[in-house]
Amino acid sequence: MGTEVVLVDEVPFPPQITTTKPLSLLGHGITDIEIHFLQIKFTAIGVYLDPEVVSHLQQWKTKQANELAEDDDFFGALISAPVEKFLRVVVIKEIKGSQYGVQLESAVRDRLAADDKYEEEEEEALEKIVEFFQSKYFKKDSTITYHFPATSATAEISFHTEGKEESKIKVENANVVENIKKWYLGGTRGVSPSTISSLANTLSAELTK
Repeated sequence: MGTEVVLVDEVPFPPQITTTKPLSLLGHGITDIEIHFLQIKFTAIGVYLDPEVVSHLQQWKTKQANELAEDDDFFGALISAPVEKFLRVVVIKEIKGSQYGVQLESAVRDRLAADDKYEEEEEEALEKIVEFFQSKYFKKDSTITYHFPATSATAEISFHTEGKEESKIKVENANVVENIKKWYLGGTRGVSPSTISSLANTLSAELTK
């Protein structure tokens, strides 16, 4: 675990943050899209986890990083491990908050529908998140964070942009919370392959210690 600030596409991420306890930056990457051979980068992502998470992943001890990156069961175990998780997402390319909210909503809704878990409560919880982002404008360097406590199936989402007070929303629908985690941490179906690959590299190194 380093002590240096990590630069993800020129966006600085501290190697550790403290919520209820110190969490380490175990993975980072970007979300991007390629249009006509041009790479457009949207956000930089830092994944902070309680280092304790390694004790819940021991059955993958012998696997190489490239095997872990392809192993959705491994990321399933990472998501369900009862440890604190914190995602820090920093805007690279300006967009409207409503665009981000709709992306999150459709990714989570599709996953829930596929698992037959998309009911009225889930719809309401997602609508609240979409509303939360609706009025925001994602200027460059704005920050969205997701805090997932170790023991409760809730999430606190916060948004901060220069010159404005931080705003927060709590998500209490367990199915929606789990699928937000899957959107960012869900192995081969995650929104950021570079983040999944980075997590696989760090965790395979930690598992062999």
